[in-house]
Amino acid sequence: MVGVVLAVRGPARQLWPSSPLLLLLLLLLLLLLLLCRGASAQYSSNMCNWKGSGLTHEAHKKDVEQVYLRCSEGSIEWMYPTGALIINLQTNTLSLFNKHLTICIKLFKNSMGANIYLGKNGELKLLVRDGDHSPRKVYCFGFDQGALFIEATPQQDISRKLTGFQYELTNKREIFDLYKVSVPCSPCSDTEVLLAVCTSDFVVRGSIQNVTNEPEQQESIIDVHVNKLYRQKNKVFQIVESSESWQGQIKTLLECGVKPGNGDFLFTGRMHFGEARLSCAPRFKDFLRMYKDAENKGLNPCEIDTV
Repeated sequence: MVGVVLAVRGPARQLWPSSPLLLLLLLLLLLLLLLCRGASAQYSSNMCNWKGSGLTHEAHKKDVEQVYLRCSEGSIEWMYPTGALIINLQTNTLSLFNKHLTICIKLFKNSMGANIYLGKNGELKLLVRDGDHSPRKVYCFGFDQGALFIEATPQQDISRKLTGFQYELTNKREIFDLYKVSVPCSPCSDTEVLLAVCTSDFVVRGSIQNVTNEPEQQESIIDVHVNKLYRQKNKVFQIVESSESWQGQIKTLLECGVKPGNGDFLFTGRMHFGEARLSCAPRFKDFLRMYKDAENKGLNPCEIDTV
């Protein structure tokens, strides 16, 4: 350890090195601190998100970096990918319940430079091949199927490469509701509607202003004018200053054939990667009938203001 002797000069009691040699040593120490700080800045992490750079890996090594995250949603950003990452997603629940969880990932639009695998017991299963993904596609797998293994592909130029994606941990039933394929556009039963009112991320009464179809994504975007906001997890529905009314957008499958129309609906659904996805949407007058019938029989799973 190098000791630096400091001399006090002048009435202001300023600290100043006692010789030019010590001044040089002090400058070298300062430079070393800056370099160390720069190296550590290659990585940024919290319990939900991780951001790192492959520039910290030496060219002749195939380093494997372990990343541990404990969150229900977040993101991974790996700039200039080299070597490999193992992403360990953990939960705050007992391991007994993990078998009921599903992990979904959605790659960034410009994500490239690495293959993504599922790794368990030393075996790898390809999930996403480098460059072979749709910006809108969501990849889901069971929590117990293993950790994510991200391996950089050989590149002559990594300067513009970034491998990144969002992830979500959710209940398997919720994913089934979002992507059910047997009868994806069938109306919800009375029981399903009443449960959706109690458990959905958003519940609003409103009308359909406009519908925009996106054939490439096989989706429809519903512009909703909100008459009453019961609940929302994120700020999907906000006040528009020009009209001083609440408005927002909900997405659903294109094949459902949603069209603008008169009358109020009760829109319910879940948030998925920051987007509102429709689950049940009965006409409001039909919902009132369901609610009153269940209320008279004492079967309402929760209460809601129907006025």
